[in-house]
Amino acid sequence: MNTLYKRALFLEYFTVGYNLLEAVVSILFGSMANSIALIGFGLDSVVESLSGMVLVWRLRKHDKISAEQEEKIEKRAQMFVAATFFILAAYVLYESLNKLISQEIPEPSLPGIIIAIVSIIVMPLLMVQKYRIGKQINSKALIADSKETLACAFLSVALFIGLGSNYFFGFWQADPIVGLVIVVFLVKEGIENWQESRE
Repeated sequence: MNTLYKRALFLEYFTVGYNLLEAVVSILFGSMANSIALIGFGLDSVVESLSGMVLVWRLRKHDKISAEQEEKIEKRAQMFVAATFFILAAYVLYESLNKLISQEIPEPSLPGIIIAIVSIIVMPLLMVQKYRIGKQINSKALIADSKETLACAFLSVALFIGLGSNYFFGFWQADPIVGLVIVVFLVKEGIENWQESRE
C-alpha cells in the first residue's frame, strides 16, 4: 500500500475514533441536560462512524479484491447507512416536537458547547486533508466523505448556536429547533446515501 493510501487510512481511523468519542460524550451530556440537539448530534456521530468504517474497509481492501466486488459491498453498506439516517431522523423529529409542544426545558450545557467548539475546529481541518488525498488517489468515496465531514462542521455550528442561545440567553427553544435542523440534515444524508447505493 503506497503512502497516500496509508495517509487516507489514518485519516479514516482518526475520523471513526473521533466520531465514536464525540458520540459517547454528546449522548452522555445530552441525556444529563435533557438536550435533544446534543443527543441528535451524538447519534449523527454514530452514523458517521459507521460510514467511516465502510471507507476503512475499502481502503484496506485496495488491490486485494476486484473493483466489482468492492463496489457491490460498498453499495450494500451505503443502503444500511441510509436506513440508519432515516431511523435517527424520525427519533430526533419526534423528540424535538415533543419538547417544543410540552415545553420541556433542557438544562444549559457547557460541556455541549465545548464539544461543538472542538468539532468546529477539527472537522474543517480533517475535511481539507481528506479532500486533497481523495483527489490525489482519485477516490470518489474519500472525496464524498470529505464533504460529509464539512457538513458535520456546519452541524457543529448549528449545535453551538442552539446550546449557546440556551446557556447565555435562556432561549431554551433553540435546543429543539436545532434538533429540527439536525433532522433536515439526517434526511438529506439518508436520501443521498440511498440514491448513491442505487446507482
